[in-house]
Amino acid sequence: MLRIGITGGIGSGKSVVCRLFQVLGVPVYDSDFRAKWVMANDAQLRDELVAAFGPETFDATGQLNRVHLSRVAFADAAELARLNALVHPAVGRDFAAWSAARAQEGHRYLLKEAALLFESGAYKGLDQIITVFAPLPVRQARVLRRDPHRTPDDILAIIGKQLGEEEKMQRADHIVYNDDEHLLIPQVLQLHAQFNS
Repeated sequence: MLRIGITGGIGSGKSVVCRLFQVLGVPVYDSDFRAKWVMANDAQLRDELVAAFGPETFDATGQLNRVHLSRVAFADAAELARLNALVHPAVGRDFAAWSAARAQEGHRYLLKEAALLFESGAYKGLDQIITVFAPLPVRQARVLRRDPHRTPDDILAIIGKQLGEEEKMQRADHIVYNDDEHLLIPQVLQLHAQFNS
């Protein structure tokens, strides 16, 4: 079974592309969603997070205290690296178990969606990579529509923490153009046929 990574910068539309693959019956592992799930449900990771960031990492009901964690970890590059060093291996274990289950179901391929696929090193365990590309003005406009609480400067700050689009495209095996000029469905259907051949 092929394990295909799919990435793209904020506002590129990788979630839309993933939904098209899901309509075709392709299983998609949403790394962001699963990371949140793993942080809340993986007992080993919970213990490691509490040891690293204090007992207030989880509230009285056992829920992840995102406000505390973001205040502690995202304000300091060393603390963010520490958080990632704990979370990424746990997500890797979760993805391995999820992938094995999809293989048992007989799927020819699956997708792993991750904004930071290259930055986190997660691409190393995958067979091929798709990058979803959209030009910066298109991405900014999409994010401003989707997240009205964000400012253009917020978006640029997020983009500044992600690998550049040119480098993502150079490192990818396939590029899906979601630039409002190319049709998405034919591109997805072509990749789907290729991965199933």
